[in-house]
Amino acid sequence: MKAIPPLKASTFKVFFVFVLVVCSTSCRKINPIENSLKNQAFAITEREETETYFFISTANASKSIISKSQIAQQKSSDVIIQELGKRIEFQENLVLNEISKMATMKLIVITEINATHKRDLYNLVDAKGNEFNDIYLNAMKDALSDQIELFETISRETNDKQILELVLRYLPEQYKLLRETERIRKQNV
Repeated sequence: MKAIPPLKASTFKVFFVFVLVVCSTSCRKINPIENSLKNQAFAITEREETETYFFISTANASKSIISKSQIAQQKSSDVIIQELGKRIEFQENLVLNEISKMATMKLIVITEINATHKRDLYNLVDAKGNEFNDIYLNAMKDALSDQIELFETISRETNDKQILELVLRYLPEQYKLLRETERIRKQNV
């Protein structure tokens, strides 16, 4: 066997190191492009973030209002409050169904991130008689006001046609239910 002269061996080592450097450099150049494409695919604009917040908040508010209205229908001895509870529940189910459909089309998962309404539910369950009616009407007034505020805010901050149509469809009815709740509340005082 012949031995490789030292000059050829060192040239081979230099060539091998050069190939490794070139290959690793070209690989690093591909990764930033891939990372950039990945980041663009998952980048969320401020408008999308606002709309996502709207969907989640409105769905949670609707669920809370529905729960309270169902309790009112079962627990209140006042027929007027039972009827109000039915109308509010019906309206909120429409809102919730529409919000859920739109969120699904936009690939938004609605999760219950805010469980503060549970304290209100416990207060309703524990209340009796006229105290129940007062607590329910106050809770509905606050919840409907909050939901109306969500609708008004999103109408100012988005130009999404579907969301604006939803707001135009349901906002007048929300105001009507709020006024009726306040009227009944004043009569019960």
